[in-house]
Amino acid sequence: MRELWSGNEATARGIYEAGVKVGSSYPGTPSTEIFENLEHYDDVYSEWAVNEKVALEVAYGASIGGVRAVTAMKHVGLNVAADPLFTASYNGVNAGFVVITADDPSMHSSQNEQDNRHYAVAAKIPMFEPSDSQDSLDMIKEAFNVSETFDTPVLFRTTTRICHSKSIVEPGEKQDVPVVPYEKKAAKYVTTPANSYARRPLVEQRMRDLAEYAETSRFNIVEMNDTKVGVITSGIAYVYAKEVFPEDTSFLKLGFTYPMPEKLIRDFASKVDTLYVIEELDPFIENFVRTLGIDCIGKDKVPVMYELNPERLREALFGEKAKFNALPEKVVARPPALCPGCPHRGLFVTLKKYKKAIVAGDIGCYTLGAAPPLESIDCLVCMGGGFTLAHGLAKAIEMSGQEDRVIFGLVGDSTFFHSGMTGAAEIIYNKSENGVKVVPIVLDNNITAMTGQQENPGTGHRMKGEIASVVPIEKILEAIGFAKVLVVDPQDLKATKAACDEAIESDEPTAIVTRRPCVLIKRIKHERRRCIVDRENCRKCKMCLKVGCPAVFFKDGKSFIDQTLCVGCTVCMQACPFDVISLAKEATV
Repeated sequence: MRELWSGNEATARGIYEAGVKVGSSYPGTPSTEIFENLEHYDDVYSEWAVNEKVALEVAYGASIGGVRAVTAMKHVGLNVAADPLFTASYNGVNAGFVVITADDPSMHSSQNEQDNRHYAVAAKIPMFEPSDSQDSLDMIKEAFNVSETFDTPVLFRTTTRICHSKSIVEPGEKQDVPVVPYEKKAAKYVTTPANSYARRPLVEQRMRDLAEYAETSRFNIVEMNDTKVGVITSGIAYVYAKEVFPEDTSFLKLGFTYPMPEKLIRDFASKVDTLYVIEELDPFIENFVRTLGIDCIGKDKVPVMYELNPERLREALFGEKAKFNALPEKVVARPPALCPGCPHRGLFVTLKKYKKAIVAGDIGCYTLGAAPPLESIDCLVCMGGGFTLAHGLAKAIEMSGQEDRVIFGLVGDSTFFHSGMTGAAEIIYNKSENGVKVVPIVLDNNITAMTGQQENPGTGHRMKGEIASVVPIEKILEAIGFAKVLVVDPQDLKATKAACDEAIESDEPTAIVTRRPCVLIKRIKHERRRCIVDRENCRKCKMCLKVGCPAVFFKDGKSFIDQTLCVGCTVCMQACPFDVISLAKEATV
């Protein structure tokens, strides 16, 4: 039976068919839906871990224990998980172990654009790259076979367009993969310097063996047609190249892309007059081809930045500009914004009042606090960096003599468990000495909202909805050493301002937890409320617009609240200095 599936859906199915028993992941676009689909297969234990490093270690532990295991994360997540990945390469596996990295060319929902193919080279592990959903299913199954055959972790690298676009898939049957008995093997799995030193030559021999496998892998496919033009390509770039080049073009499609098949590449290149290498981002394949002494056309024409598409590729190679239907002259700009009723909005409205404050932000929905009109976040780097950036900023501000400044560091609830706890400990352990205050704030909306409403240790639920123990954020902060932990509803602007003032003025280490559930959490019944404007008495001051709610705008020169969007959070009502916004007695939608 043939199905229309996304790459993520097909990958999840392939994991199931491969007989995988354990999966651990941290959500991150574009990889999230792999595990959201995997949870539907009851034969696979799957979980949301607190971060990517933990997820990789959990899955690798299951592999050592004798069952096939998988972990998945977005590209920047592999940075977090790199430490155990590199060492697992030396140790090898007991049962199959695959690490899925989902890269995000063009940074659709990421803070950088990195090419994780380089991780395969650096960690000395093999790598697969699917070109469509069928590849995703078939290659992930083969990845587990390769892992066990060559005693190695395997990197499975996919990208946004593979993850989210749909193509025809023919699913197969689940394999019956026996559990491998666990045996104590300290020399293999205990990474002391002496053991690692002894295993280092095994890694090099494994790479030589894998290079031989690459020559005959069924995922490295030659499509020989006319010999005038040949294209070496991989991943989604193969699909684009097939559309752009003439029908009689010859192709070498690489699905097993590290180590690369030297003999196959040489043979293919020798049979064509002109050779192209088409790939997204870095010249990963091209550099290898050139080290073989083979001339090719690649990044001298194909862009090294952002994702490709047929139009972009056609213009880069052949100078043919795409013809699109003209857009209307007036296109309404729709920048991303916090949802109506978002609990984070009240905090940002409050923080903007502190003119001497510097706010270090973090990765999550609340990143939008940097956007107009809120404009409350001054710097941001990566997950968990909100607290540690704030600490570093404080040290610099102390040295500049600006002791009247205050530094706020922000992380979300899921991010706090991911990598924020260590930053909180850093603030306590290496405290500021000269009076520049650092106030850490955990924005707790009771869910991992940005990636699609996944559970975390603070929500009281696990991946499949099971009841779980709540890990209390405020008690962790107290245990770390914060003498005061102020818990406040961020939609109460007076209480939020009072908490910030108290934290700034306190002589003791003080942290804040803003707590209100995300309005999109389905399992929580939210009170049905709406705000309305007394338009007759509206003074046109536009203070309501400064809260940045999509439900609030000006209509015919006065404030207006869209009743289909408003959820009655009352932040605009509290911000109005003339009391012309109120809660409707009966909501009208």
